Amino acid sequence: MTALPPAQLGRRMRNMREKQARILDAATALFAERGYAGVTAQEISDRADIAAGTLFRYAATKGELLLMVYNAEFREALDRGEHAAAAHDDPVGAVLAMVLPILGAADRHVENSVAYQRELLFGPPAETYRTEGTALVAQLETMVATRLLSGLTEPAAVGSEVERRALLAGRGVFAVLHLILASPSEGAYSDRVPDLRDQIAQIVAGFYATATRTPEGRE
Repeated sequence: MTALPPAQLGRRMRNMREKQARILDAATALFAERGYAGVTAQEISDRADIAAGTLFRYAATKGELLLMVYNAEFREALDRGEHAAAAHDDPVGAVLAMVLPILGAADRHVENSVAYQRELLFGPPAETYRTEGTALVAQLETMVATRLLSGLTEPAAVGSEVERRALLAGRGVFAVLHLILASPSEGAYSDRVPDLRDQIAQIVAGFYATATRTPEGRE
């Protein structure tokens, strides 16, 4: 097959990005207005002013459209959390600062957040936007692990086993956050922060209590 000339290829890529941006804007607006359950893929394609067949070349299901939208919010929340964490000296406060923007974003539309968590964990494994979402989860876990490792007072304690435990702690933080986000709640954002802080404190304390131990439990 003959390759496209650079000018034509560049024009095609610009058209693809422009259509994807229109789809993202349309899906974001409709999910915010009526919630995930109240929106159809056809309505999103109509709002984006593209054919339904074109829409499904970018996202094959409504669930993938939700992942597209909320991956962008997740990414922005991670950026805000990373900057906020830098202002905290204590690891519990730093880790809490990392996840509070995610909790705050989810509270703006609980139904959509619950649906996103479901698609993120149980959607098709090879789906592009789910892969992007799980990469964001891994980024959060790494952020937590890096902060915990930086708080160790004995540099010699840092090794492959301790790094593994730090990542497990990061995974534990996401698991706690996921349970909060995936469970519909009538409680206000501020009502759930103390519980989230306490659970993070337990995970952090558990990491530091075992950070200098061997896998067999010896000091």
